[in-house]
Amino acid sequence: MKVVVVGCTHAGTSAVKTILSENPGADVTIFERNDNVSFLSCGIALYVGGVVKEAESLFYSNPEELKSLGATVNMEHDVTNIDTENKVVSVKNLQTGETFEQAYDKLVMTTGSWPIIPPIKGIESKNVVLCKNYNQAQEIIARKVDKTKITVVGGGYIGIELVEAFATDGKEVTLIDGLDRILNKYLDPEFTDILEDELRNRGVKIQLNELVQGFEDNEAGDITTVVTSGGSYESELVILCVGFRPSTELLKDKVDMLPNGAIIVDDYMRTSNPDIFAAGDSCAVNYNPNGGHAYIPLATNAVRMGFLVGKNIFEPKMKYRGTQSTSGLHLFGFNIGSTGVTDSSSKAFGLETKSVLFEDFYRPEFMPSNEKILMRLVYEKDTLRIVGGQVMSKYDVTQSANTLSLAIQGRMTIEDLALVDFFFQPHFDRPWNYLNLLAHKALEQENMLNHVDVESFDQA
Repeated sequence: MKVVVVGCTHAGTSAVKTILSENPGADVTIFERNDNVSFLSCGIALYVGGVVKEAESLFYSNPEELKSLGATVNMEHDVTNIDTENKVVSVKNLQTGETFEQAYDKLVMTTGSWPIIPPIKGIESKNVVLCKNYNQAQEIIARKVDKTKITVVGGGYIGIELVEAFATDGKEVTLIDGLDRILNKYLDPEFTDILEDELRNRGVKIQLNELVQGFEDNEAGDITTVVTSGGSYESELVILCVGFRPSTELLKDKVDMLPNGAIIVDDYMRTSNPDIFAAGDSCAVNYNPNGGHAYIPLATNAVRMGFLVGKNIFEPKMKYRGTQSTSGLHLFGFNIGSTGVTDSSSKAFGLETKSVLFEDFYRPEFMPSNEKILMRLVYEKDTLRIVGGQVMSKYDVTQSANTLSLAIQGRMTIEDLALVDFFFQPHFDRPWNYLNLLAHKALEQENMLNHVDVESFDQA
């Protein structure tokens, strides 16, 4: 059986390794348009900030390793067309210009995503750069050296991490976002308010509710003015981080997709065409909080989905457990974790929810040092099923986001979490773990609401 893999970053690398480790001698051919595989773009900000000294360390595989496992690896080869009826891909060798066709029995689409490039006047300026792959990371590092004024457009994870890296490096940083809050997909206002204040205290200029309308270069070409709906900002370097779109044009109208082009897969990573599998940023994930599909491009999702492609490529063996979109962030000393829906986003996912906000010390107050944790628990109104959570502290509580992720995946209720058996040791927590206490707060809220409802009924 011939397996063709199109694209080889996180999902593709994971799929190839799993296919070949479980099926030695399998006929696997890879086509990758870049000259590298497996680059961890989530580490770019660490590289920019000097935490990671060499960009090469952000790779966890390479073409030679995949070849050693038995794959036929074609780097700098672009798949230009897919004939799904005859099961043939058309390929162009980007080094020689040669074109040829390759037949397949099973096709694996792991083409990933690409930064959204809005049609804004002046966006072709040489001072406006993207932040996604290895080459772009190298360009940012090279060009930031003699720059003082840097503007980041987009207040998501990548944008915020770059802002921190540049600010730490002593740059004059402006952050522009069209929404009213940073990190709005991951955190509720009580959390983002604190982070925005911290950024401002560090000298970052934050311009929210401003849409970028154009980029204007000066005569010398060394200064670009970012023109927005609220002002204009001179910059020597502009990093565009406004989100990602799935790279799925090759399969348009050939498999089922979400309106944004994300490929829909079943529990075994099969598309609506049973001979085509897909994984990673090119796909919609099966989203556990609402049981539907969502586009959530994360490396963690990609490697899991690629692994499942490898498990199921020849026959369905292992089901996809879905995702909660769990993520973590370290920003100016704050450790932040989130999973599932937020209080702000739950309606967009068709959920009727309630939530509680709770703050407490992570361990007994008799300990010589301590830190507070700010927590939110989001749960479904009728079932009391947990569907989201957020934690933030100067103490590293980010693994608690993973615990809440398990709670969502296991369809636990607030009562279940309130009574989970967590250990107690004064170095780490209290007799009631802080996640227990968070769930207790939700139970108290429900008891109070039920009491009010009973009183209203009695009065009626």
